[in-house]
Amino acid sequence: MLEGLNNIYNVGLYIRLSKEDDDKATTSESISNQKSLLLQYVKENNLKVYDIYMDDGYSGTNFDRPEFNRLLDDIELGKINMVITKDMSRLGRDYIGTGNLIEKYFPEHHVRYIAVTDNIDTFLDSSNNDIAPFKAIMNDMYAKDISKKIKSSLKAKMKEGKWVGGRTPFGYNQDKDNKNHLVINIEQAIIVKRIFDMCLEGLSFFKIAKQLTSEGVKTPAQYYNFEWKNNYNLKYGQWHSKTIRDILTNRMYIGDMVQNRRSKINYKVKKVIKNHPKDYIIVENTHEAIISKELFYEVQKLIPKNKGKISKKEIHLLDGLLYCGDCGHRISIQSRRKKDNRCYTICNYYRTYINKKVCTTHSNNYDELEKAIIQSLTEMCLKYIKKDKIKKAVLNSLNENDKVNNKKELDVLTNDIKQINDNLDFIYIDKLNKKITEQQYKRVKLKLENELAIKQKRYHEFKHLMNHMITEKKKNKMILEYIDRFLSMKEVSRGFIINLVDRIEILEDKTIHIHVSFH
Repeated sequence: MLEGLNNIYNVGLYIRLSKEDDDKATTSESISNQKSLLLQYVKENNLKVYDIYMDDGYSGTNFDRPEFNRLLDDIELGKINMVITKDMSRLGRDYIGTGNLIEKYFPEHHVRYIAVTDNIDTFLDSSNNDIAPFKAIMNDMYAKDISKKIKSSLKAKMKEGKWVGGRTPFGYNQDKDNKNHLVINIEQAIIVKRIFDMCLEGLSFFKIAKQLTSEGVKTPAQYYNFEWKNNYNLKYGQWHSKTIRDILTNRMYIGDMVQNRRSKINYKVKKVIKNHPKDYIIVENTHEAIISKELFYEVQKLIPKNKGKISKKEIHLLDGLLYCGDCGHRISIQSRRKKDNRCYTICNYYRTYINKKVCTTHSNNYDELEKAIIQSLTEMCLKYIKKDKIKKAVLNSLNENDKVNNKKELDVLTNDIKQINDNLDFIYIDKLNKKITEQQYKRVKLKLENELAIKQKRYHEFKHLMNHMITEKKKNKMILEYIDRFLSMKEVSRGFIINLVDRIEILEDKTIHIHVSFH
């Protein structure tokens, strides 16, 4: 029986079960068993229960729990002057927070605290109360250990290519039969594909977002029904440039699992920080792709050129391609002037250190510059096609002869390598059958192995040469296709320019040097 006048106490029974405790499936820690134990305790001690407060699925390291906050509110209002838990760990597993409650908050509010199975009662002068701080530390260490184990388990699953996140990437759902596997959400995937196609057509992030918004296309926030304060994505269906960029740079869409992008500071702090890309856990080909790898990496070529211009309203054809021919730094394109609707270029190095005069303005009327560069690029493409056709006519028969000769050479080398390996097997059998001595075996073996090494080296050289010829042929074919399409376009798209041009250097005297991806 408790000491003191029991009829003066209004008791709040506090019960907590975290997901970690639930996973352990410990009977004594279940909500129902905690409740039964505490009700039995108050019955045996003739105590009056004011209310029962139960937080199910809340970590002990976090004191921001709905029912626990309601308990504190009732203490502040004077409705409760005794709190009882099964043990101290139910109150909390953070030793600083738990210690503050037991040593300061409860005494200041004249609240008696009892942890039944730990034999702690702050009303009594007991040695059990003296060791309460140590129990709090042990509970904290347990929480830390559990956190480490959970993180380790999650990372192991990530390395196996299993999905362990909460909200799935836009375009995917969790498989109903396997929560660690992703399946395509057809409705959302159509939007993702369209965004990639729009980017390839040369539209900026801003223009893609604006067009999707004007058409009333549902945003990811609307699909997931996010409900945080001032969420205009949800309320008004507003697409943003950052959302477009995040989609266009997400490798998940080519079937690769990309996880561990973010992590908590530690097991006590809720705040999430972004991890460095080198710490991402990436496993290839874990789920069905929405975007082909060819299309994805084609789009990635466009994105670095847009870096720093995510929200820019006008993305120019030559954005990110212009460089100062004198200092080597980028040349940027300024916003259009309202008075004459013109925009001009300026050397970034000059603009940054304008007072030091480390370079000159390199100012050009952008629209005129763009026309001149397109004209020069067109002439270069025409010359390349003409030159390539002549080159093809001259070298076509030679290439065919080389191809035939290389194929014959590879066949001969393949047969030679097989014959040498067979001979090595034969002499080994002869040695086992004692047809030749150990010394004879070693001498012939060494000779054959040297010959085999020479043949294998020559085989790999020819194979590499043939693969290189095939790659160059494909690359040349792709360039010619780009050039043909570029020349046939009435309006040049940014996507084609980026694929044809590596960089454009402009000198102060307005001389232009165009570095193309073809020769």
